Amino acid sequence: MNIDKNKLDELFSDEESSAAEDKAKSKVGSKMKVKTEKKPKAKAEDKADPDPEVKSVSKAKAASVSAVDIPDEDKETIQLNPGKITNTVFDWLGSLFIALVCVLLVMTFCFRVIDVDGTSMEPTLINSDKVVITDLFYTPHNGDVIVISHGEEYEKPLVKRVIAIAGQDLRIDFDNNAVYVDGVKLDEPYIQGVTIRGDKSEDEINGIIPEGKIFVMGDNRTVSLDSRYKSVDLIDTSSVIGKAQIVLIPHSYGEDGTPHFDIKRIRYIYS
Repeated sequence: MNIDKNKLDELFSDEESSAAEDKAKSKVGSKMKVKTEKKPKAKAEDKADPDPEVKSVSKAKAASVSAVDIPDEDKETIQLNPGKITNTVFDWLGSLFIALVCVLLVMTFCFRVIDVDGTSMEPTLINSDKVVITDLFYTPHNGDVIVISHGEEYEKPLVKRVIAIAGQDLRIDFDNNAVYVDGVKLDEPYIQGVTIRGDKSEDEINGIIPEGKIFVMGDNRTVSLDSRYKSVDLIDTSSVIGKAQIVLIPHSYGEDGTPHFDIKRIRYIYS
């Protein structure tokens, strides 16, 4: 066969060029493959910085694990503050002291409790009764049951009833067991016994009551030591401690004659 040499050369040159092109393409493909294989490295970096929610869960797990692993001596403990306890105690003591002072002030200037001693105020008050008295801005009035300071004159405070005050005309009819103030006979359902004269004459008893003085008697008119006697006489208004208001702890006489507590006699003292 007659083969043209030039054609053969062209044929081989074409094959070589196509082989060269295929080789070049394979190199480019290999480079691209290398580049694409680097992407998993980027994913590894992303994996190192996870989603915030995943991160918080992992931190919680780590905290729980670390809490379990912390030794007891390193754990935080709650301790009582001795200074705070001391301050609380002093606050309570201060409040208690203030309350006690307030009670004492009220009892001194507003209310007081006195014991009835003796039988001179029967049947209104009997021996051992405890009575609440008030003296704040008090002025004696007719019929009031009052407590009189013993001062230097009497051994104990006196509990008596006001019969007449300054400026009033007092007349006692001992024969008829009647008392008149400014010409009006007193209605006294609370008295007991007979009204006796005492150690003073009628002229010493009857008359106008001087300024600053009051005439008093006990409800048990037979045994009461009061203004009918020289040892007591007229009472200076400055000696009046206060007015008896309430029988706080009342008593009654038992079968043996001794007083015992009687809750049914708790009452307001009438005048």
